[in-house]
Amino acid sequence: MKDSFNDLTFQELLTKREELKKQYRDLRFDLVLRHVDNPLQKRTLRRKIARLNTVIHEYETGIRQA
Repeated sequence: MKDSFNDLTFQELLTKREELKKQYRDLRFDLVLRHVDNPLQKRTLRRKIARLNTVIHEYETGIRQA
């Protein structure tokens, strides 16, 4: 199931994006340096970040209201 970011406030979205970016960066390092159980997690994290960026952009452009 896809994560739903619709019920989060703008500040929560920004903090969630930073958290996901940190997870993605750590996963990339782990893929290079050691064994990772689920290498497809990189793709899912990248897609979550993209969905989150879309919602943040909608708030910034005024498409979505708080």
